[in-house]
Amino acid sequence: MDWMNQAAVSAQKSDAVFFYVFGLSVVFLVFITVLMIYFVVRYSKKRHPVAVQIEGHLGLEILWTTVPLVLFLSIFYYGWTNFEYMRLAPRDAMAVKVMARQWSWSFEYPNGKQTKVLFAPLGKPMKMEVRSADVIHGFYVPSFRIKIDAVPSRTNTTWFQATKPGSYDIECTVICGNDHSLMLSKVIVVPEEEFKAWYFGGEDAPEPGKSFRATEAHPDLKDMPRGLAVLQAKGCLACHSVDGKPKVGPTLKAIYGRDEQVLVAGNLRTVIVDDAYLRRSITTPMAQVVKGYPAAMPQPSLSPQELDEVVGYIKSLN
Repeated sequence: MDWMNQAAVSAQKSDAVFFYVFGLSVVFLVFITVLMIYFVVRYSKKRHPVAVQIEGHLGLEILWTTVPLVLFLSIFYYGWTNFEYMRLAPRDAMAVKVMARQWSWSFEYPNGKQTKVLFAPLGKPMKMEVRSADVIHGFYVPSFRIKIDAVPSRTNTTWFQATKPGSYDIECTVICGNDHSLMLSKVIVVPEEEFKAWYFGGEDAPEPGKSFRATEAHPDLKDMPRGLAVLQAKGCLACHSVDGKPKVGPTLKAIYGRDEQVLVAGNLRTVIVDDAYLRRSITTPMAQVVKGYPAAMPQPSLSPQELDEVVGYIKSLN
């Protein structure tokens, strides 16, 4: 980790505690080492062949008890105040709902917009309300030094205020299943004006392959087929493969035109995977759940053009 890359206020706070503890540790390491060498030489057998009983020294005993106690209490106070600071978000912080699931992240903003990467304005506080749809995950942004568990049926909170624009990794710190290592996302920090233009604009999400934010999160999107770029940007490929390999959800390879068994209101039915079925499955994923797969697919936010591109790309996989 680059300790000088303090990309958020939280990083500055955490690093200050770390360097305080690290500095104390170095000072005591040097002090104890020097003292040990002095005692070895000063009280060696050559200098004192006959052992002498040494009486206690009340002043020294009080000193070496109170000094470490004060230092340990200062470490506790320094760490606790910074921990409390990170738990209590400012009142004007934008609250974003963070949903973790095997094996992807999704973010919902107060205006209802949903993304697979987290967009944040530069210099403004962002409150993360972290939950899990299945097992325990760990929401971790190394550059911001923030980490909070995502637990089913519980909301944990943390917050950050970015101080540098750029793209920062989001990782899962809990081994949550087969594709734990693929549970990655990004925090894209942009100037406040650009964030407001996207947040209050008419688009549901930055357009893959064209927007600065989308290409910053996925640099290779512009070189992909349009439908594949949308799937990648929306995080769909965390649960669906395009090469036939099984994942959390059904593979998209050769799915078009075949019969599929689905659960509709608890009843098992057989349907043909056509254009209408694909559109319905994407826009209302809980209406028809494929037999043998969990009912865990979130409702993606797609524009009509993006939906057409995704359906067209799935059809091309046959």
